[in-house]
Amino acid sequence: MAKRKHHGKPPEEHMDETWLVPYSDILTLLLALFIVLFASAQVDQKKFDQIRMSFSNTFGSGSPAVLDSYRIAPETPDVKPPDSSQDSFTESGEEAAMRETVQLSEVKKKIDRYIDENNLTGDLQTALTEDGLMVRIKDTALFPSGSAELLPESQRLAAVVAKMLVPLQQKVTISGHTDNVPINTREFPSNWELSSQRAVNFMKFILAQEKSLQPERFSATGYGEFRPIMANDTAEGKAKNRRVEVLIVRNYRK
Repeated sequence: MAKRKHHGKPPEEHMDETWLVPYSDILTLLLALFIVLFASAQVDQKKFDQIRMSFSNTFGSGSPAVLDSYRIAPETPDVKPPDSSQDSFTESGEEAAMRETVQLSEVKKKIDRYIDENNLTGDLQTALTEDGLMVRIKDTALFPSGSAELLPESQRLAAVVAKMLVPLQQKVTISGHTDNVPINTREFPSNWELSSQRAVNFMKFILAQEKSLQPERFSATGYGEFRPIMANDTAEGKAKNRRVEVLIVRNYRK
């Protein structure tokens, strides 16, 4: 009897694994990319080397070579040359402050000359301070007692002040001041109202005299009796405190 042939199980087919090679290469390149991105934000090369070796051991052959090709030199802080812009700004600021001082000094000389020529030494004073050029005007040179209406003869003085302000570009602050004698009238319930209205009226008259003056540069305020320059215990002191001050404010200060 012929022997029955036994047919064994057909050999199993092996899956094609050739795709693993390009797949592993892609993973390696992606890994290298992330390493580069990570290392670019770090300044510690030792940490980078530790991470590189860790991934190399994990992914086996081929990885170290790829990673070595992306090795980044230790990042060093940028050493910038000294910035001289600050020094230049300081120097230009000082020069501008000096030019402004010269400019205000010239205005002061003109006002002082007008004071001398018109015998107004007792009514007007000028002072160049750290804040700017101060022109201090006695109240009797501008207003009747207890009033905020400009005297006819004071309008000439205001016109002179306005003319001297034309070439300037600084801000101008006009402030009114009184002594400590209280006022209580229907128009002025207190020294606040009197001093404020005097400052406003003087400012408005100056602006009306010279149309080229820019109103946005001007401001007016009243301080009442609360900013005296002398004690109010004498008639002379009270007379000094009743005043209007025109301050040409510096643009540059040392």
